[in-house]
Amino acid sequence: MKPTTSTTMKPVLGLADLERRYAQGPREIRVLDGASARLMPGEAVALVGPSGAGKSTLLHIAGLLEVPDSGTVTIAGRDCSRLSDIARTRIRRTEIGFVYQFHQLLPEFSALENVVLPQMILGRSRREAEVRARALLADLGLEARGEHRPAELSGGEQQRVAIARAIANGPRLLLADEPTGNLDPHTAERVFHQLVALIRESQLAALIATHNLELAQRMDRILRLEDGRLIDG
Repeated sequence: MKPTTSTTMKPVLGLADLERRYAQGPREIRVLDGASARLMPGEAVALVGPSGAGKSTLLHIAGLLEVPDSGTVTIAGRDCSRLSDIARTRIRRTEIGFVYQFHQLLPEFSALENVVLPQMILGRSRREAEVRARALLADLGLEARGEHRPAELSGGEQQRVAIARAIANGPRLLLADEPTGNLDPHTAERVFHQLVALIRESQLAALIATHNLELAQRMDRILRLEDGRLIDG
């Protein structure tokens, strides 16, 4: 089911005319060549394209981890193209959640603590952070696994903890790079279903890079990265 839209809604993410080039010896490789897109609240958008097309580069630029050679990135109505590093870091912490193919959980901390820590970094008390972390883990079917460390969890459980961590601070934008790529088909289906449910419930805008075309076709839209440009459908 697609999210409800309104003419008064504003895009959470705006990408306009992004250019990104890399030097490879005497050659110049154009990874992005005028890429543009908009994501609305509650919208799950698949990002597809062949390996090496630049999907990870696009996600890094959208997440303010990398600066384009030209073009603009707008998040929640704010042009982030010329912000200082400190300002970009602040927006990443408050407005953007990241989910990677490999969970990147802190191995020495429990599942609960992995979801608590990013909240405390932003100034939330430990008690408040634990209440939210337990609620998120319960939403993802992990209420009984909060005290377990990552090594004691299955791959699907680890990835669901990573999702809870990504949205713990209430971001408006979720960026995911192959979030089910390291999972078996049954586990991938469950993680995907719960991820999309959270996107809907939280009214996040989500850009999800995937090679799984079956899952991509079940999202609201597909953006194809071809020859450095983003094409709908």
